[in-house]
Amino acid sequence: MNIIPCSIKTLKGLYDISGVEVGQHFYWQIGGFQIHAQVLITSWVVITILLGSVVIAVRNPQTIPTNGQNFFEYVLEFIRDLSKTQIGEEYGPWVPFIGTMFLFIFVSNWSGALLPWKIIELPHGELAAPTNDINTTVALALLTSAAYFYAGLSKKGLSYFEKYIKPTPILLPINILEDFTKPLSLSFRLFGNILADELVVVVLVSLVPLVIPIPVMFLGLFTSGIQALIFATLAAAYIGESMEGHH
Repeated sequence: MNIIPCSIKTLKGLYDISGVEVGQHFYWQIGGFQIHAQVLITSWVVITILLGSVVIAVRNPQTIPTNGQNFFEYVLEFIRDLSKTQIGEEYGPWVPFIGTMFLFIFVSNWSGALLPWKIIELPHGELAAPTNDINTTVALALLTSAAYFYAGLSKKGLSYFEKYIKPTPILLPINILEDFTKPLSLSFRLFGNILADELVVVVLVSLVPLVIPIPVMFLGLFTSGIQALIFATLAAAYIGESMEGHH
């Protein structure tokens, strides 16, 4: 008799947990909608930095490359090598996707390590790096999931779904569960690492503002770059796996 009340109480507890926020967030109220302005503002800053850097560096390509052109050519070559290694010979169409993921996450992470967003005072809420928000990392992970489903279906058609019953139909539930765990692991790994790094920097800046935070900030730059590389590598690996059937 107590099962139903206990179940309702458990569901209510889960609902309450879902409303928990880390820090305060900055919102816009537009009509009847609550817009997560923190993510939009910081994402626009990151996108502006990326577009501005590219325009300045390659607006006038030279036969003998300038330093900026050399840098972006090196980045492009790195992304192409990463895509080719994980996807295979059909990597070409996926270079823009993998490159966009890598550069957006990389610059977002570095903005969190270099810019102490949280100490910028606002009337309500606070700013943070885009990847410090679970909404951003989940969106990136879902884009990756959509990409590898599209890659598999575009190459194999409906026969793509045969992978769920290979090597034996007994593994069908596990193979389906894997498609749910991939975006979960991608999103929470990135979110957790960037959130922890920003919190450590903010606490140290508040306690010892001059010397101590500097080594931690350099460590944050390194780990931020590694997280961007891990996300891009896994995204490319999932796409390659869906196209080849094994990886």
